[in-house]
Amino acid sequence: MIETALELLTNNQDLDSKMAQAVIDEMMTGQTSDIQIAAYLAALSTKGESIAEITGSARAMRQHALPITTHRPVMDIVGTGGDQSGTFNISTTTSFVVTAAGVPVAKHGNNAATSKSGAADVLSALGAKIDLQPEQVEKLLHQTDQAFLYARTYHQAMKYVAPVRHSLGIKTIFNILGPLTNPANPQTMLLGAYDKALLVPLARVLHNLGVQHALLVHGQDGLDEVSLSADTDIVELKDGQITEMTLVPEDYGFAKVPLSDLKGGTPSENAGITREILNGNCQDAKRQIVILNAGCALYAANYVDDISAGIQLAQETIDDGRAFEQLTQFIQATQEV
Repeated sequence: MIETALELLTNNQDLDSKMAQAVIDEMMTGQTSDIQIAAYLAALSTKGESIAEITGSARAMRQHALPITTHRPVMDIVGTGGDQSGTFNISTTTSFVVTAAGVPVAKHGNNAATSKSGAADVLSALGAKIDLQPEQVEKLLHQTDQAFLYARTYHQAMKYVAPVRHSLGIKTIFNILGPLTNPANPQTMLLGAYDKALLVPLARVLHNLGVQHALLVHGQDGLDEVSLSADTDIVELKDGQITEMTLVPEDYGFAKVPLSDLKGGTPSENAGITREILNGNCQDAKRQIVILNAGCALYAANYVDDISAGIQLAQETIDDGRAFEQLTQFIQATQEV
């Protein structure tokens, strides 16, 4: 199949979703050579990945992932990465607030690729055990309503592709597949993208994958988060309908800050920032951006009627101690499951 796909791509023709799925299936089962993988990824990147190609590729990766069963619907709070911003781990910190507020979160992530600290890095620095098997994750979700699905554990078939990706050194379709291939199959999402041009296509892909409600966000300063240093472009997917909007922090009572106020550092440094936000000691812009993102996530999860109500609930969840209690219980539970 990959030979046929390469012929189409080199003629600047799109693949349908079934062919794209079949090619990734061949890669994930070791049926393709490194040269074929490299040629395919480069050709696809040069042409530009279509919605059908991304959808089919994501379906193939989900099929090859270790499966897990969730006891009730979960959400994911995740970014594509690649924004080169050097911020602290905003979405990971946000996930504790959202879970503590009442929404189960199954976060899918990995070690850092383009930053100092990815989700896996900061969680490890916080003391969490991250390399958990499906039955352990299912138990953790049942006990704490929160889990982390370590991409290296759940997408072991990527071993056939990873060396080629590393050698190529360019962005490929796999840079955007990570947020789309959570084995927990989240029904709702807050998804950040490094490029505004990805928002609408990714929303359509999420619809194809069965996601019911999602906010896809890109800060106008380049962040793959809801930003506090600029306005944020948002695409909302809700019940199959796609709406574009702009979020202005001042409209929700937040003052814009320099991006430097949101900078992080090493996993250990970022773990300290997360603790200080969740225990209420941090009252600066880092707390505010977590509250803003948590408010958006709670709305995307259909837990509140609008973003403003989500922001209010996020503030209360930190101030009354629930967020820090969630962090403490989660870390302990990862060591015991």
